[in-house]
Amino acid sequence: MGRYRTPTVLAAASLLLTALCAGQAPAAAPQGRVDIDPVTAGRLDDAITAAMHKAAIPGVGVGLWIDGEAPYVRAFGTADKATGVPVKTDMHTRIGSVTKTFTVTAVLQLVDDGKVRLDAPISTYLDGVPGGDEITVRQLADMRSGLFNYTEDPRLLDAYKADPHRAWTPQELLDTAFRHPANFPPGARWEYSNTNTVLLGLLVEKVGGQPLHTYLQQHVLEPAGLDATSLPTGAEIASPYVHGYTNFTPDGATVDASTWNPSWAWAAGATISTIDDLHAWVPALVTGKLPDGDRLLEPGTQAQRLRMMPTGYPGIGYGLGIAELDGWIGHNGELPGYETIAVRLPQARATLVIVVNSDVDGKFGNLSSLIANTVTKIATPDHVWELPPAAHPNTVPEPSAPPAPTPSA
Repeated sequence: MGRYRTPTVLAAASLLLTALCAGQAPAAAPQGRVDIDPVTAGRLDDAITAAMHKAAIPGVGVGLWIDGEAPYVRAFGTADKATGVPVKTDMHTRIGSVTKTFTVTAVLQLVDDGKVRLDAPISTYLDGVPGGDEITVRQLADMRSGLFNYTEDPRLLDAYKADPHRAWTPQELLDTAFRHPANFPPGARWEYSNTNTVLLGLLVEKVGGQPLHTYLQQHVLEPAGLDATSLPTGAEIASPYVHGYTNFTPDGATVDASTWNPSWAWAAGATISTIDDLHAWVPALVTGKLPDGDRLLEPGTQAQRLRMMPTGYPGIGYGLGIAELDGWIGHNGELPGYETIAVRLPQARATLVIVVNSDVDGKFGNLSSLIANTVTKIATPDHVWELPPAAHPNTVPEPSAPPAPTPSA
């Protein structure tokens, strides 16, 4: 859904696609298990491999689970272009804006605990937010606050490109956002802004009484059984991991971004996970119930989470840290080097997880959406993943690159 993409990044992606295509093509042989019927599995293998070659994607992981049927869990291509190590389905990856599903879940748990009110102004809990007496917690969670998206600030983007290993504090991110006037009055319309989720991360810390990474670990990740998922406090990423490739660099060269510091995304996009953990998480996210039958959220709170608001994009709605695209519910994510989609199609009792180790989007558009479109055309033809066409590289996306399930960090 939401993306960190900006005109600068989009232009760099477009310019570099030709160079990337001229490089080594991704390995065609998939690694992993295929337990669905051989004909469908073969069609998926061939279509995914063709899409990878077309867009010069180094590596892809795909998991498709339909309740009651054998799963399709596959990895294609290269996890590390320097060594040629293949992608494997148990590797860690950076999941970008899928992080928002965890942060907003923590907020909603505090709502269930009676410690936070969705329709209270954020000024009830946090000081220093411009217009904070008029912006509600709900409007932060469903992207209708009007606050400027700090990841569209040119100075921040230039500073990040100049030193991608720099550690950013949440307050530095907010200071960047608050230097800009609000884009519209609270509640007037929908617009994706990472500023909203950074504020919600600080809300969790203030009311929950713990650092965000600790709160998430104890109250969200451990109860959901997500042993391989974490919100890092620095640039660390657990092994084995997929190397991610980006051209978000001063000279537009494609580089390995796997050790870049994701603190600039923090509560909005810094989480690390695996295909298996996301497979476990998405049904809990969409149903509000944990695998052991306990509740992730109270039913009334879950119902409010899933109340999708229009985004201005046909077929795309956004709830409380969650989105919907043609029936697929969850979130997507993107940050330098990585793209992720983690969604559920309740009508088909299907869960889809896609990870891609490149964000060098270009004429083929968002790479993870390209793979999702390829998979869903075959597996769920009545519910095809198809984001609106990407904005031209030299124009500002409107209302900002959309989220999928959609959006991205």
